[in-house]
Amino acid sequence: MKKLIALFAVSSMASTAAVAGVALSGAASVTYDDNGSSPSATSYDADMTIVGTTGSTTLTASYDMEGASMKTTAVDLSTSIGPVTIAADMFNEVTLATTSTGGGQSNEGLAADDTGVTISVDVPIGDATVALDNSGNVILSGTWSGITLSHTVGDTTSTTASVALAGVDMNVTNKGGSTTWDLATTVSGIDLTLTSAKTVTAAFGLAGNTMTVTSVGKVAYASATTGRSDGEGTGGYGTYVTNSVASYTTVAIARDLTSGASLTATYATNNDSLTLKAAVTF
Repeated sequence: MKKLIALFAVSSMASTAAVAGVALSGAASVTYDDNGSSPSATSYDADMTIVGTTGSTTLTASYDMEGASMKTTAVDLSTSIGPVTIAADMFNEVTLATTSTGGGQSNEGLAADDTGVTISVDVPIGDATVALDNSGNVILSGTWSGITLSHTVGDTTSTTASVALAGVDMNVTNKGGSTTWDLATTVSGIDLTLTSAKTVTAAFGLAGNTMTVTSVGKVAYASATTGRSDGEGTGGYGTYVTNSVASYTTVAIARDLTSGASLTATYATNNDSLTLKAAVTF
């Protein structure tokens, strides 16, 4: 028998403030998961983003606020000088990374050093942009006839393409010889998404009151590869281990409240669990 759950009310105060070109935004949520037959668990998340702008220069910093102390999650700086744009990723992820992709699948491994600088130049090659990052990768990107293309030549050559055609949005990525894709369209008010990983998502309902059904395909095990901080060598930057997961289905019902918060109830067939999440953004 499912546990009886009492979900708390969430109140929020939203404000927009700018002090000498500084803007503040954030989000917070609390999630209760009955975990099926396993012990229930409650988790919390609170994030804040600070954006400072002066002229053509912008600094964006993001932080996790839950827990005993505030933790930096991203610091990015960008500026433009004529046709040249300089973007700097100033924060490196934690060395040991563990992420959950749902359904009990977890990826673990050593994250690459992702700090760096990318210099882009608008050159007279149609609508193309040429960029060079500090690892020596050359990035060509642009949009032609509604098709957006990006091609990176370097340690791992990758190409991405996006196009909207006859009501269908399509994205294709080829990286290191492996291709992934996804298709999205709307049929009779139902938003449908299909991916190369055999995941199908259907979302329907009115704005602020929706239900989303997702069928997740089976995930095969893939071992981790050892990489280097500079991305050189056969392992490149390295990849996380992917644990195998059987196919499963989730059903999520989301409702916006007049208080400014939102409530989401999600049921997953893989572990017979019901998750309740209250969230607010400002």
